Amino acid sequence: MDYQEALSWIHSIGRFGMNQGLVRIEKLLHELGDPHKKLKFLHIGGTNGKGSTAAFAASVLEASGYRVGLYTSPYLEQFTNRMSINGMDIPRERLVELVNRVRPLVEKIAADPALGQPTEFEVVTALALTYFGEESPDIVVLEVGLGGRLDATNVVRPLVTAISTISLEHTQVLGNTIKDIAREKAGIIKEESAVVTQAKGDALSVLEDTCRRKNVPLFSLGEDFSAEKTAGNLNGQFFNYRGLTHTLFDLQISLLGDYQINNAALALAALELLIREGFKIPEEAIRNGLADTRWPGRLEIMRRSPLVVIDGAHNEEAFLSLRSALADTFSYRHLILVLGILSDKALEDILSIIVPLADALVITKPNSPRAADPEDLQKIACKMAKGPVFVEDNIPDAINLAISMARSPDLVLVAGSLYVIGDARLFLKRKSASLPFIQHIG
Repeated sequence: MDYQEALSWIHSIGRFGMNQGLVRIEKLLHELGDPHKKLKFLHIGGTNGKGSTAAFAASVLEASGYRVGLYTSPYLEQFTNRMSINGMDIPRERLVELVNRVRPLVEKIAADPALGQPTEFEVVTALALTYFGEESPDIVVLEVGLGGRLDATNVVRPLVTAISTISLEHTQVLGNTIKDIAREKAGIIKEESAVVTQAKGDALSVLEDTCRRKNVPLFSLGEDFSAEKTAGNLNGQFFNYRGLTHTLFDLQISLLGDYQINNAALALAALELLIREGFKIPEEAIRNGLADTRWPGRLEIMRRSPLVVIDGAHNEEAFLSLRSALADTFSYRHLILVLGILSDKALEDILSIIVPLADALVITKPNSPRAADPEDLQKIACKMAKGPVFVEDNIPDAINLAISMARSPDLVLVAGSLYVIGDARLFLKRKSASLPFIQHIG
């Protein structure tokens, strides 16, 4: 089996769909020697911001001299992006070796009618935890996939748990109210594992109730720790942090958008709790780790003249944050928007947030079987657009069309599903030579 065959097998499992529960992943990991039980974890859940929070935390831990595993989803450009150690993706040949080992165990479990077919996410999580178990990093920063209570990552016993924002998402699976979804997210909270969060309102109340029942401390953004932006431009942002035990001034991050300051603060609060667990994280490492954090595809500037930005906003909360960032961070004459969304999102609500801002809109199609039909989106968008609405199913063609309409003072924004952003990022990097009127800055 080569690398492409290994990926084909992994992705083929997706045809069996979603089947939540922990029994299969627990069985699979047990067959693999329970690698997760040998590791220390920072477990990060929530709706939006958990990936950025994980990236900040991992970068600071690495700057502190630790060997750090990082597990995130979905991947942006390469499947191997999902599992890394100190910024280095799992080698392809190592992934193939693990797939060869895991495949017969998956087939054995699938043949047991009491267990059933493991899901794709369960298999990928098992691959990652086995990899980390064999490589023995000092700590693994582990991002939840979907929900929390029944998510495959919820087999671990973390030192610290972080929960980012909580908003409506995957309502067909997680529930129709914020409280329902928060209960699912709160399912990752374990006894003896302190919790930090930036959840608000009803979601925070649910987390507070859960922590009281489990007798674990909960620290929340705005109550127990805070961050205040002091300056910012297209090269990054500065902020002051007042934490559980630390107060730090003039911290710098390169990620754009005010919400990234909150994500950095959440990571810092989690790191303060890790210090209580014996980790040594000096101030210099905090400053360097935050400044060095990269999280591609989130308000990422790819080129100038005209300005080209990509952002993986994929639900209502993320698009509201994107809209705020457009007003607060960028200065432009016309906004030319390239948009592709998955069909299981609140399409009309999302479009109503972003489409009225665009002077021209190009609708494209994510590279996913769950992609929303561009012509359906066009019908909705035409009711709220102030400029022309085009359809280009092919992502590179959509970007080329948008760029052809732009001039230096304009902003070309590619947004929507990460399935769009990953392809867009590869295209913009590879095709820079064929777009001579654009100056690449990435």
